[in-house]
Amino acid sequence: MCETCGCTITPGNAHLVKADGKLEHTSDGTASIEVLSSLLHENDHQAAHNREHFSRHGVLAVNLMSSPGSGKTALLEATIEALGSEFSIAVVEGDLETENDAERIRAHGVPAVQITTGQACHLDAHMVHDALHEMDLDGVDLLFIENVGNLVCPASFDLGHHANVTLLSVTEGDDKPSKYPVMFRAADLMLLTKSDLLDVLDDFDTAKAERHLRELANPAEVFTLSARRPESLEGWLGWLREAVAAQRAGRELNPSIQPDGAALHSHG
Repeated sequence: MCETCGCTITPGNAHLVKADGKLEHTSDGTASIEVLSSLLHENDHQAAHNREHFSRHGVLAVNLMSSPGSGKTALLEATIEALGSEFSIAVVEGDLETENDAERIRAHGVPAVQITTGQACHLDAHMVHDALHEMDLDGVDLLFIENVGNLVCPASFDLGHHANVTLLSVTEGDDKPSKYPVMFRAADLMLLTKSDLLDVLDDFDTAKAERHLRELANPAEVFTLSARRPESLEGWLGWLREAVAAQRAGRELNPSIQPDGAALHSHG
């Protein structure tokens, strides 16, 4: 999170620091770190409310995180095509501007709410809460939250989701887990995307990418896939089926949903 760019203040939580807001003043009137700490506390409180809301409706909420251009929306489109007959799916889209991604999802017959964050480079729990007012979760099995493309800030904000899925495109460096440890340490599943391009790339080693993840002491499963190649999605789709079944049953599994609201943890 960056105090310089102001990304800690989002359209969802700005009401807390405006005049008459709960966090209008710190104890000394100036301490920005106290504002940040308080905003995170308020975010976590809202996230717990969101998670309870999801669980009450029997919805598995999955937070998709990555850098821009890793193929999150393309993966969602392929996933909807593959699982749309099995599960009722909904999507919350996060971008700084435009409804482009939400329109792509709606074209597949799936409800999608677009959150435009302005200058904020991540979603937070308050923005997700506001988006849920525009969405009927009754009957929804699986909610994907496509976070803003960014390998830094999104990992620090709990949205009330049950699982973090981090995408790493093979067009990026295989050392990204080492360069962005907070993001990849938070991953409950890592997806190496755009694998069809491995046929023409010689500078991305999938084994090295996984090794860098393990060096963060993260045992999450890793799947290599391409949205253009449906046969490559089976591991990802199986992971989702297992996670939805666990959510419905209210039980832990491997990967497991922790009762305290922590995310899913996968073991390879």
